[in-house]
Amino acid sequence: MTARKRHVLYDADGRPTRDRPWIFRTYAGHTNARASNALYRENLAKGQTGLSIAFDLPTQCGYSSDDPIAVPEIGKVGVPVNTLDDFHVLFDGIPLEQMNTSMTINGTAMWLLALYIALARERGIDPKQLRGTTQNDIVKEYLARGTYIFPPEPSMRLIAEMYEYTLDAIPAWNPSNICSYHLQEAGATPAQELAFALANAIGVLDLVRERGRFDEAQMHRCVGRMSFFVNAGIRFVEEMCKMRAFCALWDEIARDRYGVTDPKLRRFRYGVQVNSLGLTERQPENNAWRILIEALGVTLSRRARCRALQLPTWNEALSLPRAWDQQWSLRLQQILAYETDLLEYPDLFDGSPVVASKTDELVEEARAEIDRILAMGGVRAAIDNGYMKSALVRSMSERMSRINTGEQVVVGLNRWTDGLPSPLVTGDDGGVFTVDPNQARETLDALAETKRRRDPGRVAAALDALRDAARSGANLMEPSIECALARVTTGEWAGALREVFGEYRAVTGVEGQSLRLDPARVDALRRRVDAFAERVGHRPRIVVGKPGLDGHSNGAEVIAVAARHCGFDVVYGGIRLTPEQIAHSAVEESADLVGVSVLSGSHVELARQVVDALAALGAADVPVVVGGIIPAGDVDRLRADGVRAVFTPSDYELIDVMERVLSVIETASGGAPGSGAPADRAAGA
Repeated sequence: MTARKRHVLYDADGRPTRDRPWIFRTYAGHTNARASNALYRENLAKGQTGLSIAFDLPTQCGYSSDDPIAVPEIGKVGVPVNTLDDFHVLFDGIPLEQMNTSMTINGTAMWLLALYIALARERGIDPKQLRGTTQNDIVKEYLARGTYIFPPEPSMRLIAEMYEYTLDAIPAWNPSNICSYHLQEAGATPAQELAFALANAIGVLDLVRERGRFDEAQMHRCVGRMSFFVNAGIRFVEEMCKMRAFCALWDEIARDRYGVTDPKLRRFRYGVQVNSLGLTERQPENNAWRILIEALGVTLSRRARCRALQLPTWNEALSLPRAWDQQWSLRLQQILAYETDLLEYPDLFDGSPVVASKTDELVEEARAEIDRILAMGGVRAAIDNGYMKSALVRSMSERMSRINTGEQVVVGLNRWTDGLPSPLVTGDDGGVFTVDPNQARETLDALAETKRRRDPGRVAAALDALRDAARSGANLMEPSIECALARVTTGEWAGALREVFGEYRAVTGVEGQSLRLDPARVDALRRRVDAFAERVGHRPRIVVGKPGLDGHSNGAEVIAVAARHCGFDVVYGGIRLTPEQIAHSAVEESADLVGVSVLSGSHVELARQVVDALAALGAADVPVVVGGIIPAGDVDRLRADGVRAVFTPSDYELIDVMERVLSVIETASGGAPGSGAPADRAAGA
């Protein structure tokens, strides 16, 4: 008998083997159900092995496409889904019983799962055959992404009820996918990402246990259905150690807190999208290497290898990806899995003292943070008291300070900034994807047609049953499935539950934060601020907010913190504001400038609405500036609509941004930009 070799991977029969690759996905969806269906089928034909569905913001926030707040956002960051008829189009030609489908959906996760089950029923497919995941992590929505609808208690109830329903009805479905991805995008350190995600999972499982619907064996299976969606940043050695720390801590929590004895049910199951936060608008070709390196962090260690991987594209700091961009990222995964020998070996890092020590350090830091959150009363208490949100805003502010001071190097952004023009952005489309606004008409027409054809009596009865179940505490899954079958719309489903549960506004976390910026430039800017205050009688006052449904608030929060740091008065309104609300706030606060942030691609429509709303209130003289992911081709359009300054991801130096903002205010108030003094005095100096 030949002795086994330590570097060879063997199967159960002792034969050399190699691991199966992870599931290949691309996060996709745009324009409308028909266009997204074509994209999914194309990607599957290219070798993608699972679906990852991106929904547009109205679908995520519980609005139908014909709601006024939804119209500017239709199909911009994902596919719009209003009724079961849209799902029939979206999954046309795709066999549900053979597909592993991941849905990035949270506040309306129960509704989208109900639509998926209803689609299976109408196709004659046993729902037990369905496999996939609903992200359904409401905690990170309160902390980082902003597509929550209801207050924490009913939101957590919806998650618990999905676990209770799916455990036997759809046993291969992951009802939620605890998502640390957005925590890192919001600035979380590795230890915070570990701790906040695991505390979140504990919050869900503790609630399920408290509700008492499961016996011990069912509870163990419920623990085994918990899955995670993780980020992987550019510090790929640390990220790999983070994944090993996740595995160790989850095994410990499942065993010690929930008594799970079966090691398979204690396994840390996770998917990944690697980091988007570090992708740059400047020298965007560098992003391809960043994505490859970040993918290594979650694939190199067999013991901590991801089960599914989706990669961003090189141009995500510019726009949504085009089909070719997604193909390029998919090919990267395929080369890594099939051309290299990565999947032929046992874990490469077992026995490494360096990896073991770094992993232990992360475990200890995360364990201490988890204990701190549990001592507060758990994750719900840490949301209500603002602890977790403030910690993330502080971490993001520190990250931006390191980049601004050059302590954290970002090639092409704050070091080696000179380079040849990128050929990737020289084509006719500039390397960016643009949603045709006229395509929204197809979605609106389809919605109108469904409303015309459906049975109003069945719709009303289904919504009444949904409200009754919400009030009584009965499980909402079956009433939601009946709503789907009756052709209730997304907005009607969420609206019925809003009547019972109410709506929620989360804390902003910007209070008491500070930044490390160039002291000399900060002092000079503060002198300009003082000079302005002396001239006009008050400090420059800015209203900062996010119009529309985009909840990615990191940029707006950092700007609010930076402005206060430099001596401005700041009114930060948070997310999901109407243009009219922002305009009213500007008038009521006698603002000198309105700053809005939009990352959803709706910057042109929303900026125009803010400018118009100010004019309607007689405040057309209040200047508006806009920041976000804004293609270069849209800058002139925004200026033509009255926007005074535009900031893109290339404007990373916060002190530069604040100097330009003050110049806009100085000019608008009749002063000389750059001095804070009156124009005539500056001209004579």
